[in-house]
Amino acid sequence: MVSLFCCVLMTGLIRYIDMVMMSLERLVVNLKSKLRSLKLKKPDYDKIEKSESMRVEIRSRKARKLVEETLKIADSPKSRTYAF
Repeated sequence: MVSLFCCVLMTGLIRYIDMVMMSLERLVVNLKSKLRSLKLKKPDYDKIEKSESMRVEIRSRKARKLVEETLKIADSPKSRTYAF
């Protein structure tokens, strides 16, 4: 008799937990959709066309960076470089 009562009680408890979980899931889905709708878009900026001097500057920066990395590797005691 007591075990039957416990089974009925557990079944009711499981159903209650399932209902609470479903309502929490619905709440989370609603909150996510509201946050998505409230999220503001970033303002669009006009793309700047690069002038020739800007391109030269970018190339020289890349070249300087490459030279620095090469010298760093060449000066490292761990690297084995050979002079030809």
